Amino acid sequence: MVVLAQGAIDHFTLIKTCKPSGTVFDGTPVIDLSRPDAGAAMVRACEEFGFFKVVNHGVSPEVMSRLEDEAVRFFGLPQSDKDKAGPPDPFGYGNKRIGPNGDIGWIEYLLLHANSSEHDKKLSLPFSQGNQQFFRCAAEDFVRAVKEVAFRVLELMADGLGIEPRDVLSGMLRSEASDSFFRLNHYPPCPELQAFSPSGRNLVGFGEHTDPQIISILRSNNTSGLQICLRDGAWVSVPPDHSSFFVNVGDSLQVLTNGRFKSVKHRVLADHGKSRFSMIYFGGPALDEKIAPLPSLLAEGESSLYKEFTWSEYKRSAYKTRLADYRLGLFEKPRVQ
Repeated sequence: MVVLAQGAIDHFTLIKTCKPSGTVFDGTPVIDLSRPDAGAAMVRACEEFGFFKVVNHGVSPEVMSRLEDEAVRFFGLPQSDKDKAGPPDPFGYGNKRIGPNGDIGWIEYLLLHANSSEHDKKLSLPFSQGNQQFFRCAAEDFVRAVKEVAFRVLELMADGLGIEPRDVLSGMLRSEASDSFFRLNHYPPCPELQAFSPSGRNLVGFGEHTDPQIISILRSNNTSGLQICLRDGAWVSVPPDHSSFFVNVGDSLQVLTNGRFKSVKHRVLADHGKSRFSMIYFGGPALDEKIAPLPSLLAEGESSLYKEFTWSEYKRSAYKTRLADYRLGLFEKPRVQ
């Protein structure tokens, strides 16, 4: 039996637990990007779940596995070495603390800029010069490939919605000024926690939240942990699939579609026996981009449900909240009775 120091136990008690849902979600919408009806299928998935899986995405397994290998190597370093790449400000290495407002999870992560490697070259990665370059090349290759998936998804989405121009959504991410990020997450196993984690409960790796950006594209290893919240409030576990990508509707896309799409509330539970690695591209618009319902999606006489705001305004507002807070509430227009 492993006995932890009292200080360690006190620290772990800050990390939330939750009752397991016990339900594996077998209804994940699967979108084949090679099919002519992919756009229409995406629209249905976004309306019902705010979430779907894409296959035939065109990203080679080698690109995905190479970065996963680098992530395993990075997160396997001694803690003192990893700390040299942090704390995140906002880019860099973080451990357990999520954001500035008290959220804590059983997680460590590395946050990188997705538009220019110049930002990331300022990070003091704890590798030799040659290995630093190998890590950065693996990350850049993966981000380049997943951005193409994001562009394609948003253009197919526009097709499904019947809006023009076709790049009205993808253009926000293609812009050199796009405020997009890339995050490597590691949820380490911790068998000791079963000794004092309440019986029948799970350790929260990353607490429930929605993503504030337009869309998020996620790929993980073959360890379970991702859960989404259905419209009836039930939490369900999403079966892992390391060969596919999962797409989340973000708050900004909810606004752009005037609530037709809903940003999906999701969380990650830690596994007591296995490590979970995930790689997420967060596609955000330029800081000065105005976010409001697209006129082409408003029916005749339909009013906007949201006040217009810039991405910078929303990002600053979201940064002041806790993970589980409903961020869009401050930007909703009063409902007319």
